[in-house]
Amino acid sequence: MAEYVGAIDQGTTSTRFMIFDHGGNEVARHQLEHEQIMPKAGWVEHNPVEIWERTSSVLQTALGRKGLTGADLAALGITNQRETTVVWNRKTGRPYYNAIVWQDTRTDSIAKALDADGRGDVIRRKAGLPPATYFSGGKIKWIMDNVEGVREAAEAGDAIFGNTDAWLLWNLTGGPRGGVHITDVTNASRTMLMNLETLDWDDELLGFFDIPRQMLPEIRPSSDPNLYGHTLEDGPLGTAVPLSAALGDQQAAMVGQVCLAPGEAKNTYGTGNFLLLNTGTELVRSENGLLSTVCYQFGDEKPVYALEGSIAVTGSAVQWLRDQMGLISGASQSESLAREVPDNGGVYFVPAFSGLFAPYWRSDARGAIVGLSRFNTNAHIARATLEAICYQSRDVADAMEKDSGVKLEVLKVDGGVTANDLCMQIQADVLGVPVSRPVVAETTALGSAYAAGLAVGFWTDREELRKNWNESKRWEPQWSEDEREAGYKGWQKAVTRTLDWVDVE
Repeated sequence: MAEYVGAIDQGTTSTRFMIFDHGGNEVARHQLEHEQIMPKAGWVEHNPVEIWERTSSVLQTALGRKGLTGADLAALGITNQRETTVVWNRKTGRPYYNAIVWQDTRTDSIAKALDADGRGDVIRRKAGLPPATYFSGGKIKWIMDNVEGVREAAEAGDAIFGNTDAWLLWNLTGGPRGGVHITDVTNASRTMLMNLETLDWDDELLGFFDIPRQMLPEIRPSSDPNLYGHTLEDGPLGTAVPLSAALGDQQAAMVGQVCLAPGEAKNTYGTGNFLLLNTGTELVRSENGLLSTVCYQFGDEKPVYALEGSIAVTGSAVQWLRDQMGLISGASQSESLAREVPDNGGVYFVPAFSGLFAPYWRSDARGAIVGLSRFNTNAHIARATLEAICYQSRDVADAMEKDSGVKLEVLKVDGGVTANDLCMQIQADVLGVPVSRPVVAETTALGSAYAAGLAVGFWTDREELRKNWNESKRWEPQWSEDEREAGYKGWQKAVTRTLDWVDVE
């Protein structure tokens, strides 16, 4: 068997390809950003063709840097930004419209209408999700309702839908020349269209959005020994590599962090934050604003479920300080600037740029910086930005404890923001529990590699994966309980100032 496994990590701001060895060690990587298209306030789009071109490029470059070829890969897995919606023509391969990104809020009125007439309760029960702009179903409907010819093409079987996992799988296996139209259970569970119990598209839910079933990809396990297909010999890898796994990015991080037992949790810090708790084969329905979702399914085993708290804006708030406000020149400078002050100086920043996700689900909220006085400086705003990442995670952790009865003993963390030592220390202080970062912090790619490798026997079982996990750093809480509660009370007060800012029809 070949010595390595490859993982495509198609994220919100960039696409990377990583290659791992049997010990779960990174062998090579390459990463390219893609354009963030924002035609109107609250609208966020990507160009699917650009994403495919970037994917092809990172595959070739990463292999070339180590003198490897596609033949050195035992399998290929995909992990992806979830909910981001692509609709394209099956015959030509051309997208009908830009990909509508998970952060996009243009489907406000669709989500609100679903909740107004009782259909929202059916969606919560069957799909485990609240009607919200976040998920794919409303985005598909918007494209069919607003882009000329799409509805007719969908009914004729020509217009097909996928999140970016399905878009890449289709292109990697041939595109218009017989590409497979497949997704996995984790991505399907983010659409508002899949029944969590049957793991199939639900006719009643499809009816709510007026979406023809033939638009939708076949749903397969996240790690599939039967394979999704093979890459093409004339494709970017230059040979037939087995495509054996796909996982939404946050579920992939659960696998990469080997949170494979009930009660284990991780928090991924990327564009947004995503805290997941493994609930095993039991489907736990949230009463506190969390999502019930599929965590993963390996082969023909029963699916494993999770509770999830999705936070829209965390790392992207730091990008906002850099790109829109010009307060910092790079993400790492947020730490050095924030270290100039001992605390937030009474300043709170609630980055509700596209509303608030879990546990609030308020699309009427907008971002606010509150508590400012003449005393405050850029450093206080930088510190408040880091604290916002941590306080939003506490909102979710508290809701998770109420739903599951599981109290966090340690929080496993991963993602780019974990390189910020100050932010991770604040996270431990805000939660009052230790925060633990693994040696391989980019666990989304690692998780999809693990799932792909398990499917083809590159790794024999989960114990092998557990042995690969090693802690790189741990942060212990330093705040007193009084400091912790006073800080959180201020945060909760700040959140109330963001609500009812825009009217949702």
